[in-house]
Amino acid sequence: MQSLWTLQDAKNKFSEVVNAARAGTPQVVSRRGKPAVVILSTEAYDRLLKQGDGAPTSFRDLLLAMPQNPEDEDECSTRMDVQPREVEF
Repeated sequence: MQSLWTLQDAKNKFSEVVNAARAGTPQVVSRRGKPAVVILSTEAYDRLLKQGDGAPTSFRDLLLAMPQNPEDEDECSTRMDVQPREVEF
């Protein structure tokens, strides 16, 4: 489970933050009450980088990476059968 530190506490106890991250627990540092950064061990960071290999780099790549099996098209893109309501002008 990750720990949450204020920026000031993380500065004052940086060795403790680093030791906890190296032990495998991500450390979240907040700034002005909102999470700002996460400190990870290099092993955890390397795992994240490897998971990201081959990931789409643009919206176009993301669209092209979508599964395109025509047999499953009905399962993927089902629409509700909704009738429009009558409108008076």
